[in-house]
Amino acid sequence: MPVIELKGIKREYVMDARKDASSKDEGAVVVRALRGVDFSAEEGEFVSVMGPSGSGKSTLMNILGCLDKPSGGTYTLDGIETSTSNSDTFAYIRNRKIGFVFQSFNLLARTTALENVELPLFYRRREKNENRQTAAARKERAMSALRDVGLGQRMDHFPSQLSGGQQQRVAIARAMVNDPAFILADEPTGNLDTGMTLEIMGLFQQLNEQGKTIIMVTHEPELAAYTRRIITLRDGELVSDKRVTKMRSAPDDLAKWKKDHALLSEGS
Repeated sequence: MPVIELKGIKREYVMDARKDASSKDEGAVVVRALRGVDFSAEEGEFVSVMGPSGSGKSTLMNILGCLDKPSGGTYTLDGIETSTSNSDTFAYIRNRKIGFVFQSFNLLARTTALENVELPLFYRRREKNENRQTAAARKERAMSALRDVGLGQRMDHFPSQLSGGQQQRVAIARAMVNDPAFILADEPTGNLDTGMTLEIMGLFQQLNEQGKTIIMVTHEPELAAYTRRIITLRDGELVSDKRVTKMRSAPDDLAKWKKDHALLSEGS
């Protein structure tokens, strides 16, 4: 069974039309952001969502992240049909089923890396007959997530004491700490330089090799080349769905970038 399954997803926004100087008519303008999108992702896939501005990428991301509901169609996430879910179910899904990674990191500035990663556990929505986690268990789980992203020596650091790449690693650890059904990454390297971008893409590839499902929204074909599959939206429709036949290796490209960068530094 797919982790994600969208069937005929539509999202329409009704906007009030202002009076035109040459007309006395007023009416409503219907903006069709998504026009019947069919899309599914199996466990362990790494998918890029691409498309020009206005294609529907952000709308699709909001629906995938259960931040918005479709106007039509069905969205099943890890066996839960979300389209008719109430706000409590939506909150449970966001907390337990989806790990969010944003371009701007969204870390709490006055909170350590460890405490940032612990937050989803503190607000963890329990399933029936599930015991509440102890403070010690939450801390150990958050520490393990930080070690998994290579920040075992930075747990007590505040975001201002970390590089952009390290902050994004904290954000990824926070996304992973509840063992979600999938990670939803929105332009995750938009604020990073080339080296840090390759580090983060290498981390995503490592997590994917471990079986994690990742959906990444991006406008950069260079980043999509590090994923296994690329879907493209245009005018609210899915116009392309292709497997990446030769996926680039971010660790290999990072090693080459470091070597070239070192040679340039020596020659300057």
